[in-house]
Amino acid sequence: MASYKEIFGTNIEVLASDPANPVTGQVWYNSTDNVVKGAAATTAGAWATGGNLNTPRQLLGTAGAGTQTAALGFGGGLPAVTAVTESYNGASWTEVNDLNSARETVGSAGTQTSALAFGGDTGTVTNITESWNGTCWAAVNNLNTTRRIMGGAGVDNTSALAFGGLSAGPTFQAVTESWNGTSWTEVNDLNTARFSLAGAGSQTSALAFGGNGPVALTESWNGTCWSETNDLNTARRYLGSAGTDNTSALAFGGLIGPPKTGATEEWNGTSWTEDTDLSTARDQLAGAGTSSLALAFGGNTTGVTAATEEWTGAGAPLIQTFTDS
Repeated sequence: MASYKEIFGTNIEVLASDPANPVTGQVWYNSTDNVVKGAAATTAGAWATGGNLNTPRQLLGTAGAGTQTAALGFGGGLPAVTAVTESYNGASWTEVNDLNSARETVGSAGTQTSALAFGGDTGTVTNITESWNGTCWAAVNNLNTTRRIMGGAGVDNTSALAFGGLSAGPTFQAVTESWNGTSWTEVNDLNTARFSLAGAGSQTSALAFGGNGPVALTESWNGTCWSETNDLNTARRYLGSAGTDNTSALAFGGLIGPPKTGATEEWNGTSWTEDTDLSTARDQLAGAGTSSLALAFGGNTTGVTAATEEWTGAGAPLIQTFTDS
């Protein structure tokens, strides 16, 4: 049988502390702990507790943008509408400059330093759009279709997509609009009109899933049109989401009817796979990040919450200690 050195080209290292970036399969002796350790990878995703929002709120409701360690949360209901904006650094939230228009059920896209807030409810349904430059919000050109509780996708404040939603009436919407940094243009509609859905991805590669009913419907956007694809395993509305394109996304939480759920599902471009649930079941929450490193914050448990959870997907580095047993 081949030795460790023959397989990996080196003997087991003796180190005073664990290496910063061990390679899967690497083994070393920790001389401080007096144990042999090795690097593996997680086989399932997991949620961990993050820092609480300063202002508890729900998606009726706060919106999210950015990454797990550099996120932005804005707007929401307390249940009164708020303009509060907070920035997350991977450990804690800091209040920054408010939206110009306090509102809930707002659509969102972008990053911590380049975000877009569109539509929502100020007390009446609105089409207001605001652009964030990392310091403050500025009013820009409005959506063509006034609505709230819609899906959103986009990589920054110059490139975004708004789809679905609920307009005054109320009327379910299938309308999709594309943002070019200056104005909104109507493009091809969703196949199924709905609101309280989630979105992930970019202006040219997006995913729309869940919604009122609740439904499990998933649609994929290729930059020109929407195509129906495989459904969520758990039909729900008012769910959170993360993801950067239509081949990789995360769906979590939501309302299944009336029970709230913590169900988390991962999209691989073809189908949804169930993974580890949120620690606390909730709906009307916001999300940010990718399918492998995501953030869930705010929402409603048995009341409005400030709780934040951090997601690490399967395949993350894991250090194990070897024992005699």
